[in-house]
Amino acid sequence: MDKNDDAAGSAGKRGLWARLAPVIFGLGGVGFIAGVLFWGGFNWSLELTNTEEFCISCHEMRENVYKEYRNTVHYSNRTGVRATCPDCHVPKEWGYKMIRKIQASNELWHKVLGTIDTPEKFNAKRLELAKNEWRRMTRTDSRECRNCHHFEAFDYGEQGRRGANLHQQGLSEGKTCIDCHKGIAHALPPIEQGVGVDKHGATQQEFHPPAKAGTSGETGPAPVLQQR
Repeated sequence: MDKNDDAAGSAGKRGLWARLAPVIFGLGGVGFIAGVLFWGGFNWSLELTNTEEFCISCHEMRENVYKEYRNTVHYSNRTGVRATCPDCHVPKEWGYKMIRKIQASNELWHKVLGTIDTPEKFNAKRLELAKNEWRRMTRTDSRECRNCHHFEAFDYGEQGRRGANLHQQGLSEGKTCIDCHKGIAHALPPIEQGVGVDKHGATQQEFHPPAKAGTSGETGPAPVLQQR
């Protein structure tokens, strides 16, 4: 009887598996396809927000910073290479990009509040907005700038004398792009220069940070470039 019971139990298990296997594999296949479709839709939506058209779809950007940007070398230049809004303001690496997207959700809230929905409101906030972006780019070592520009790729012989000297000096002082290139794509906020009335603007230290601790801070070419 025991052998018969064991045989019957084994047959029952095989029969149960035979009935369940198609269901399990079917559900797994459906789940896989659903996952692919979800990921594709999510990634498509994410990339849609990484276009200039999306960035200027709200009038706050279109009527303010976009107009300024169109008069800069990043918009029109002799090589025809254009850096658009997401090229400068959205990381390319997926992890950093997701962090930036989460941070940007705060901008949707201020869109609802109408925080900068007129030129007057925008200009009143210009200094605060500029400082926020300067801090972000300093913290990331101007990561988005370096998607296109690299110290080690510079041909200093093709640069003007002043630019070549300052680039090499900046490298020797451990500076990052945004330390010297504020206002490269947008109008600057007021800058305090120690003359006249208080402009309630950025300080000289904020506008031109000093050399980083541990660097020479000397003028002239960086030691690594003296062989050029």
